[in-house]
Amino acid sequence: MGFREVSVVEVREVLRGWLEGAGLRTVAERAGVDRKTARRYVAAAQEAGLQRDAGFTAVDDELVAQVVSVVRPARPNGHGTAWEALEARQEQIAVWLKGDGKDAKPLSVVKVHELLSRQGCVVPYRTLHRFAAERCGFRVKDTTVRVADGEPGVELQIDFGHLGYLTDPTDGRRRKVHALIFTACYSRHMFVWLTYSQTLVAVIAGCEAAWAFFQGVFKVLIPDNMKAIVTDPDPVNPRLSQGWLDYAQHVGFGTDPARVRSPKDKPKVERAVQYVRGNFWAGEVFTSLEEAQQRAVVWCAERAGMRIHGTLQARPAEVFDEHEAGVLLPVPPAYDVPVFKTVKVHRDFHVEVAKALYSVPGAYLGHQLDVRADRELVKLYHRGRLVKTHPRQASGGRSTDRADLPEEKSGYALRDLTRLINTCAGHGENVGIYAERLLDDPLPWTRMRAVYRLLGLVRRYGNGPVEAACSRALDLDVVSVTKIASMLERATEDTLPLLPTGTMPGGRFARQPAEFATRPTAFASDRTSPASPGTSPASHRTPAADAAAHTLTLIRHDGPDTDTLFEQEHR
Repeated sequence: MGFREVSVVEVREVLRGWLEGAGLRTVAERAGVDRKTARRYVAAAQEAGLQRDAGFTAVDDELVAQVVSVVRPARPNGHGTAWEALEARQEQIAVWLKGDGKDAKPLSVVKVHELLSRQGCVVPYRTLHRFAAERCGFRVKDTTVRVADGEPGVELQIDFGHLGYLTDPTDGRRRKVHALIFTACYSRHMFVWLTYSQTLVAVIAGCEAAWAFFQGVFKVLIPDNMKAIVTDPDPVNPRLSQGWLDYAQHVGFGTDPARVRSPKDKPKVERAVQYVRGNFWAGEVFTSLEEAQQRAVVWCAERAGMRIHGTLQARPAEVFDEHEAGVLLPVPPAYDVPVFKTVKVHRDFHVEVAKALYSVPGAYLGHQLDVRADRELVKLYHRGRLVKTHPRQASGGRSTDRADLPEEKSGYALRDLTRLINTCAGHGENVGIYAERLLDDPLPWTRMRAVYRLLGLVRRYGNGPVEAACSRALDLDVVSVTKIASMLERATEDTLPLLPTGTMPGGRFARQPAEFATRPTAFASDRTSPASPGTSPASHRTPAADAAAHTLTLIRHDGPDTDTLFEQEHR
């Protein structure tokens, strides 16, 4: 069996079994982990301050995180070195276990383990046993041994059985009906739960109905290897699903799955399937699954429970009332079936659970997180440590914590208009007012990009110029960040170097300002020779005079937006 990380639920199951006083071997079997692994987790919990007389409530998320951080070092992937050593000798091991068909007889796993040790291949016996079962086809001989009945109120066998078909009145479809049958090992008292599916939700619903029927909970449940309960039907250490372990922790029972393709491990409930199919379902007509379920409860109490059982030679209901009813565990509150899954943190700082989004701190971008989601809360774990808790959202909803997002992106992502306006006001009163005017829209979040552009202008030109531009625009009732940008750009382009001030001493060849004419003057040719009739004075201009007649004058125009430059031609 290759390396795998032990889940949070399995760690809790190990600690729960240890707190109840069970040995490490029993604790490991119940949790579906290796005994050495269970020992390491128990030792780490003791170092963290967990006492054996403490209740299961002491096993909180903080304690589990401490235990996991101590126990889980960096480990290799796949099988260990012992498994690799056995793979090199697989052909020889198979011959030892099966024999050669002539003189050599099959050897036991114990003998094979000894022979390997003589050859210098020292491996754990359990590893060899698993290797022989998985790679060499080794199986225990098919023998039948009558299993002794357990103590009253201890064991309850459960199994699925196909009963028949029923027309669903809601959609008119003909659907297959399954029966989840619960049989008490001591009294043989039974309960039948009808369902259309064999999911974990259906199994848990059946268990909840069974506790209500028996008025108590059995200490150990013995299911077959149904996928809703057993995810890895290992012959030695079967692995249970996280959802089932979580439910077992809530109720307080243990789980002892039957071996794969071994119906004789739970013969009482196997025979009960045939009994229910022939004595309850056969020949009956049901209008709905609800009606069938109500009649099944009555049949279990009055017919099946009151028959004379062939083995007991007594009525199961009477034996149950006398010996088992008083020793059952109390019925816990109703269980909220959670969702367990593994998710990846995406680039938007969120994970998706049941078509809803939940934020995660940026430190976990790209990481895999374990999720436990019930109807109230969604808990996100990273390697056993609780990193985030959110209220459960409906499909299509989103729960985002601002602290999980980068500061520079949280405002836009969350459409926080108030925070955006306050940021602008920090650069100037008029800048904040102008931001408010930009966001004055029936759909204000659609105008957020304009405000972010305004903040970009602040970073480019500074607080003072933007504050002045916003003030002038507000006075003119111009609400456009594009106009603000144009005003700032033109103001920058039209800024001329300041001329020196004061009185300059007159130079030798300096001319007075009055000598510069501001209106057109007569050309010399006009003064000496008058124009002939029908001839324009311009015809008498010389090229030099034309070049001198064109001058440029800078006129400063006080407009509402910017200073403009005009060119005036003097002729």
